Amino acid sequence: MSKARLVITALFVEGLKPAEVSRRYGVHRAWVYKLKARYEAEGEAAFEPRSRRPTTSPRATPEGTVDLVLRLREDLTGKGLDGGADTIVWHLLHGHGVTLSRATVHRILTRAGKVTAEPGKRPKSSFIRFEAEQPNETWQSDFTHYRLSTGADVEVITWLDDHSRYALHVSAHTRTTAKIVLATFRAATAEQGCPAGTLTDNGMVYTVRFATGPGGRTALEHELRTLNIVQKNSRPNHPTTCGKVERFQQTMKNWLRAQPDQPATVAELNTLLAAFVTEYNTRRPHRSLPHRSTPATAYNARPKATPTTDRTDDTHDRVRTDKINKNGVVTLRYQGTLHKIGVGRTHARTRVFLLVQDLNVRIVDAATGELLRELTLDPHRTYHGTGRPPGPTKSSSRTHKL
Repeated sequence: MSKARLVITALFVEGLKPAEVSRRYGVHRAWVYKLKARYEAEGEAAFEPRSRRPTTSPRATPEGTVDLVLRLREDLTGKGLDGGADTIVWHLLHGHGVTLSRATVHRILTRAGKVTAEPGKRPKSSFIRFEAEQPNETWQSDFTHYRLSTGADVEVITWLDDHSRYALHVSAHTRTTAKIVLATFRAATAEQGCPAGTLTDNGMVYTVRFATGPGGRTALEHELRTLNIVQKNSRPNHPTTCGKVERFQQTMKNWLRAQPDQPATVAELNTLLAAFVTEYNTRRPHRSLPHRSTPATAYNARPKATPTTDRTDDTHDRVRTDKINKNGVVTLRYQGTLHKIGVGRTHARTRVFLLVQDLNVRIVDAATGELLRELTLDPHRTYHGTGRPPGPTKSSSRTHKL
């Protein structure tokens, strides 16, 4: 039995005065009078627990600010952008001159049912986080797939600065090839200068270090070596190494899917991507950056790193086993292009070793060790003959026609 019921019973059943009840049960006389008045007015409802919430809350967030927080949340998520507490705090301050703490915004979103708890999600503290110290210290790159409104599948390649998350280059292509990787890298360096290093996965358009055959380096690998840029690749089955660019791709796809008019062509997709890059780089804060700054601000806030490693001695050495064809030609791939090297018809069908160090090539008879030809490959030529290009002569072609 509650003390309130004891007091009421003593007052109305025993007929004691409030002062006597106060002394008997050790309670304040004012409370006895208050309880007596409540019982007379409400009856049994007087014994129900009362809220201890204050009738006024001077420090409560104004309703107008609460509505603004919820409107920002709807607007950001509707555009496919991040609508978390950190982002809303940034927009409140820079767009509306309103200062709220992250905790306050989070409470507002939680009360409105806008936050979904994820208790099974791995805590951030469990990740070993890496971030380049300077802009252009490391560029990450990757490509991903996106489906057009026609159902066609295209690929979007990204170059992203590791330090600032600044999107250096984003473009869509029917298919990402080694030549496109090189072209997009050159486009990024033309605008922002050369980075000190790059970080990619082990896709064949980036590196052939895990290729099963004895092929040459990719066009990008040759470019990086020429510019003294350090090339880093993630370990197999460790996608988190390139997590920044993969997270960027997720943000990009969320934004693209939220657009009312989905692209039907690669050109239309590139137009949308250009708008997204502007939004991403300059108009939205990044949660992982200091002071929740934009990627553009972080990218331009510090001096940019430049290549410092001398890769002159980092030659590409390989040995290939091949057979000279019936026209006296052997082939060699360099920078993704197949080059034909003439040795002579007298050596047709001879098995040979190709000893290659960058552009220097030695062709040796595999059986006798005789040096058949030595040359410096011209990367601008696809045929390196001993004289006339291989193939039927004009006289033999004329005879064949007759």
